[in-house]
This record gives sequence, structure tokens and C-alpha cells, in this order.
Amino acid sequence: MQVVVIGANACGAKSACRVKRLNPKAEVILIDKDDLISYGACGIPYFVSGDVPHENALRETSYHVVRDEKFFRDAKGLKVLTKTLVEEIDRKRKTIRVRYLNTGQIEEIPYDKLIIATGSIPRTLNIPGIDLQGVYTLTSLHKAIEIKEKIARGEVEKPLVIGAGLIGLEMTEAFADLWELPVTLLEYFPQVLPRNLDAFTARMVENHLREKGVKLVLNARIKEIMGKDGKVIGVQTENEFYPADLVLVAGGVIPNSELAKKAGLLVSPATGGIVVNDRLQTSDPDIYAGGDCIEVTHLITGKKVVMPMGSLANRQGRVIGTNIAGGTATFKGTVGAFIMKCFDLAVGGVGLTLTQAKIEGFSASYALNNQTERSHFFPDAKYAYYALIFDKLTTRVLGFQAIGPFTDGTLARIHALSSILPYKPLVEDLLNLELAYAPPFNSALDPIHDTAHVADNILKGLFEPIHWEEVIKRMQEGDQNTLIIDLRHPKEAEFNVKNFSNVKHILYQKIRYHIKEIPKDKDIILICNSSRRSYEVARILKSEGYERVYVPLGGISFPRKWGEPVK
Repeated sequence: MQVVVIGANACGAKSACRVKRLNPKAEVILIDKDDLISYGACGIPYFVSGDVPHENALRETSYHVVRDEKFFRDAKGLKVLTKTLVEEIDRKRKTIRVRYLNTGQIEEIPYDKLIIATGSIPRTLNIPGIDLQGVYTLTSLHKAIEIKEKIARGEVEKPLVIGAGLIGLEMTEAFADLWELPVTLLEYFPQVLPRNLDAFTARMVENHLREKGVKLVLNARIKEIMGKDGKVIGVQTENEFYPADLVLVAGGVIPNSELAKKAGLLVSPATGGIVVNDRLQTSDPDIYAGGDCIEVTHLITGKKVVMPMGSLANRQGRVIGTNIAGGTATFKGTVGAFIMKCFDLAVGGVGLTLTQAKIEGFSASYALNNQTERSHFFPDAKYAYYALIFDKLTTRVLGFQAIGPFTDGTLARIHALSSILPYKPLVEDLLNLELAYAPPFNSALDPIHDTAHVADNILKGLFEPIHWEEVIKRMQEGDQNTLIIDLRHPKEAEFNVKNFSNVKHILYQKIRYHIKEIPKDKDIILICNSSRRSYEVARILKSEGYERVYVPLGGISFPRKWGEPVK
């Protein structure tokens, strides 16, 4: 059996090696148009930043051997063709036509089974000047090497990034952190990470970026990338000119499925991804596909999506290799788990955002929580911030977001949620999750538990939530139909009492002695750091006949993290 693999990165290399391990007598040919193969593309921003010291580190095995042609030939038993472009797939004759880029020679290669792992390509942005010298898209390790060398030579003083998605934020940090360059970040949408987070978590990331010196511009409408003598000099938006001597365009990616489409394979007009079954076979059963070039099932909506993640590509490569070697393996779909580092933050999420859930027709709501990642009394316990998205009618859990310090705490919560989301858990199921506990690692009640407690209390009508945007508006306007009671220590409450005319201080522990001071003809909003004390006082006031009592979700720590002028 001769197996030909088009694409020698995550999915392609994984599937090729899996076939060979399970069927050592199979002839496996691994083809790629590049000369650098099997590298960790997700590590490229960290190579540019210097966290990864040299490019070969992205190509090394865990035992420090570079995965080059020689490695795959000698260690894995594969035939490897680099600098080789696959121009056509002839399904009837079961051959591919390749062009050797170094010589221009053309050859036909037969296959019994074919694997398409052509990955993704940058989304085309119709911006004048995008072809100027100094404008980059992060399409390969070669481009990353070029960018890093340019910075190291002192040729970059004003980098500008277009797009505040995952890659855009990681590259912003790469420029700003190690190289200490003043970075401008332009985003079309009104928030960063628009496909990953809701505004109530994204605003924390935005404030952190600004604290780190990044010039963040949201709602940016780019008119032109400006140049002089063929070199980039800046970006002109509808409102302002931003000087730049290097522009990185990070506008997202689309499936590289053109080769499959030309071969007559079924490609989704909606997603642009190659259509596959759960064995990752295309519409031709002798041709498999995986990685960024395919569409997969979203396990919450049931719809087809493109999910360009290296983790998924590697898992899909194993499934393909197993099936070609005669086994039975399936890839069911994705819940979209992600995590990233943004300067001092760990940012993660899984499932649907609140915005996405509403678009999909769910009766979606959310709960917010902030608490320490480990027991609050343990040294170095740091706060993190959590959001749970759920359906109010069915109580089904739809998504989860977490913003925390750069530790493994955020990852642990995303892992837990991504493990159970495919099975359509309800809020009640989260309450009953058994999660490991010891003070150095966790609280007796994990942040997942406590965030689910907030959702459960909302579902059962135990308190009336109010959005912080509304609370801040009333504070700033001094709305006299609203009384905001700060329940914290007098020193903590001092700023808000002094600066907002409708804020009053009553210590949480003393609330029962001051109930008569609280009017029943006003909206009563109860604030504290995490809303735990606010919730308890709301229950007390409700029992005393107060009807207009509201608890802001997540506590005042949320708007503080947004950079709002409250304390």
C-alpha cells in the first residue's frame, strides 16, 4: 500500500507516522512545498519574542532531535519530498502531479490512499498597500525568522498589528515584551478576541494591554497601509494615521482547500472547509483530510465550523493514520477550547460566548465569579475571573471563560469544562463535579463550583442580577432613585462614598442593625469585591420585604479590571 500525504506539519506528519507505526510495510510519502517541516506553528510568536531561543527548537522532538527530512527518513521510515508543490489530484487514475520547486521538474506519483493536510492560509484583507515592503502575514517559520532578524538588526521601531485575535495578541506581546517596542494594535470589532470572549472578559484583556503600553484602537476602520518608496510608513484609518515601520496583518485564516476543490472533492460553501465524515474521509473514501483545511462539527450547536487549532490537527492525524492502517477511529467534533498567554494573564475559554449562544437561538444568560485560584489563605493565592454561559430554559451549560494570572489554574478549569461539554451538562452537573482539592492547588469549592452556584442562584430566582455597565452609569449620573450600598471595610468603600453621591457605606457584618436606614422606595444595589456579601445581604433584605434589590454580577473587581474609575 502506498500512502501519500500532502502537508508535513501537525496533521500530515502525525498521520504519516501513525500509518507507518501500525503498518511498517506501507510505503508512506510525505510532501510539502516548504523546506522547513513539522514545526510547532503555534510556538512562532514565542520564537519571535525570544521565549523560544532558536527556530530549530520548534522543530525538535522532546528528546532534542530536529524533525527534518533525514529524521523522518531514518527514524520514521518515510520518504520525504520538501520544496515540492502538489498541483493536481487525479482521482480517477489515483495519482498526484507534483512540481519540484528547485528544478521545475514535474512528476506523477500514484497513491492507494491520499491524505490532504494542506492547513490554512491567511484571510485576504482588501486593504490598499498590503503588498508594501515591511507588511507581513505570519504564514510560515521563514516569515517569523525574517521578522525576528529585522528586529534584532534594529530596523523596527514602530511595529503595528492589525487584528486582535489570538495570533494578533501573541505577536503584540512578542514585540512589546522582550523587544520593548511601542506597539499599536488595531481591531475592527469593538473588543479584542471577538470570536473567543464576551465583552465582560475581553475588557480585562484590553485594560491589561493598555497597562503594558500597547496603543489599542478598537472599532478601527482601515483605509490604507501607507508607503514611501515601496516601504511601509504607517496605517491610515478613517480617523487617524498611525506611523509604523513594520505591519503584521493577523486577520485570521481560512481553510486551504483549493486543491481539494479542484479535484472535485466536496468542499463546504459555507465554511470553505473540506467535508469529511467522522473517520475523516472526504467524499472520496480513498482520500482523507484533517487539520485546518477541514470543517468539523461543533458539539454544542451541531453545526459545521472551521476550527484551526494545532491540538485538533494532531488528534485528527492519529485518527486518519489509524483508519488507513485498517483500524477504526473517529473524530466526533470540537467544543472550541482555547488558552493563550497575554503578558501577565492566562486567557482561556470553551464552548459558546454569550453573544454566539444568543445568535444560535439559545435563551442564554451568564454568571460571573472571581475568586483565588487556590485556597485564599495559601501564600501567593491570586484572583482569577470566570464567566459561565448557560441556557435559562434548559439550564444547559453552553460555555465558560476564564481570565487569571499566568499560572496553570486557568488551564485546569478550561480542561475540566471541555471534558464534559460534549455531553450536554446542566448547571446542576457542575455543582456535582468532583474536583481535586488541596490548599496549594485549589479551594475546597473550585471556581467552577462557585461560578455554577451563581448560575444556580440566578436560575432559582434567589437574587436579581444587574449588569455592571448599568451600575456604573447610575453611579456616575448620581441617580437619586438608586441607593448603592458598599458593604466592604470602610477604607475600601471610602473612594466610592466620597466620589459618588448615591453610594452609602454599611459594613456587611452590621447590616442587620441598619436595615431601617435603607429606603424601600429606591432601587437598592449591593456591592462588594466578589458579590458574595452582596448576595447574602440581598437575601436578608428580601426577607424584610424589600422588592427592588439588585446584585451586580462578579463583584466590583470586574469593573476595576476593566479600568473603570471605581474602587
